[in-house]
Amino acid sequence: MTSISIDQTINNLFEPFATFLSDIIFYSVPLGAGDDALSVKLILVLLAGAALFFTIYLNFINLRGFKHAIDQIRGKCDHESDAGEISKFQALSASLSGAVGLGNIAGVAVAISLGGPGAVFWMVMMGLLGMSSKFAEVMLGVKYRIQNDPEHPETFSGGPMYYLKAAFAKIGLAPLGIFFAGFFAICGIGGAFGGGNMFQANQSYQQLVNVTMDENGISFWSDYGWLFGLILAIAVGIVIIGGLKSIAGAAAKIVPAMGVLYMGTCLFVIIVNWHNIPAAFMEIFTLAFDTQSAFGGILGAMLVGVQRASFSNEAGLGSAAIVQAPTKTDEPASQGFVGMLGPFIDTVIVCTMTALVIVISGVHHGYEGEMGVAMTSSALETGLSFAPYILALVVLLFAYSTMITWAYIGEKCLTYLTGESDLVKIIYRLIFCLFVIIGSSADLGHVINFSDAMIFAMGIPNIIGLLILAPEIRKDLKAYWRNRKSI
Repeated sequence: MTSISIDQTINNLFEPFATFLSDIIFYSVPLGAGDDALSVKLILVLLAGAALFFTIYLNFINLRGFKHAIDQIRGKCDHESDAGEISKFQALSASLSGAVGLGNIAGVAVAISLGGPGAVFWMVMMGLLGMSSKFAEVMLGVKYRIQNDPEHPETFSGGPMYYLKAAFAKIGLAPLGIFFAGFFAICGIGGAFGGGNMFQANQSYQQLVNVTMDENGISFWSDYGWLFGLILAIAVGIVIIGGLKSIAGAAAKIVPAMGVLYMGTCLFVIIVNWHNIPAAFMEIFTLAFDTQSAFGGILGAMLVGVQRASFSNEAGLGSAAIVQAPTKTDEPASQGFVGMLGPFIDTVIVCTMTALVIVISGVHHGYEGEMGVAMTSSALETGLSFAPYILALVVLLFAYSTMITWAYIGEKCLTYLTGESDLVKIIYRLIFCLFVIIGSSADLGHVINFSDAMIFAMGIPNIIGLLILAPEIRKDLKAYWRNRKSI
């Protein structure tokens, strides 16, 4: 009789749920026929369509408002009397810490592997368009935030749960709004424990094992996933036990530090391979519009690029609206401008740097190793021999920052359903830390697939709510501009 481990049992239990939910959320429509036919995920069409719609509907706010967004971050528009818990910079840092992660390292490599270097161009385009939908959801997150914790009247709660109720109430469908808000919250909890926790812990542990292997392929950490998870859980617990201010404060330090470390490493490799820069840019732009290449040419590169960008910057999923809702401001649109910098930093800058390193180094040509982090590591190693160790540290920082932010997102989704309670929050945070250990030491493939589907399921009710409130968003934005001009 063959024994089955605990993690295999958990994995097997989740398999039917993961398959069912993934089939629905990631439902694909085939384009063409044959083995080489491409398919389009409908959730991707929804996210990309919303980004394009809000870019046009808000008169290219992603471009017109870029300078104003920078001014907001610099504090030029702040007021001492503004209500809120955290500064605009802390809010953006916390939001970025949840979005900037393994997708910026592994996801880019996957995009280039599947769609060719031309996918990089479409990633950047989607990043720019995603700024507009991010503006819309963050603005609404602040506008519809509430103070619903009598024990802590200085705190705020906001996000799609709150503006979804308002959106459907405005069109006379309040019960449907309550349902969608609850559905969003449930998906947010599931996503926080899976993609925002266990997946991050698991991947950072695997990278640690890879870089500490000796010539015989043996690492001290190979059988100590639980120990790594325990250490990481303690580190996560120290921050999240303090709530949003502690999380935002940590993110404001970690995000710039890991950004400088990773971008500096990428820039060094690019400089070392400077002679390949013109050819790399030519390859990216040429293949972005190449109708003769494999995988469907332009369409293939576009689909892969748009998908990886959407998976990376989370524009349209509503997570940023939860994190940035408690910002110190009395003008919702002002934080909307700050929020739209997220996709620009995450996709246009960080993802592009990763892509340039890969294309300039040339490792994507005839690459036979594993896709993802391994390809990025090989590319960095062409210019810096010890780059894999730096990458391991970066992956750990990315994973850690993602976990502390998603801990807050999941908590806010939970308290929306249960009501504000210090006891509920403490129990949730302890359980969240326990799942860090589980994620580090278990093989939970189907659990991760299930949680990924839940994260993207958040986008369905969120986009519907954004579209219903679109006229209100544009009206408030125009009023905001008029007010700024009159000052």
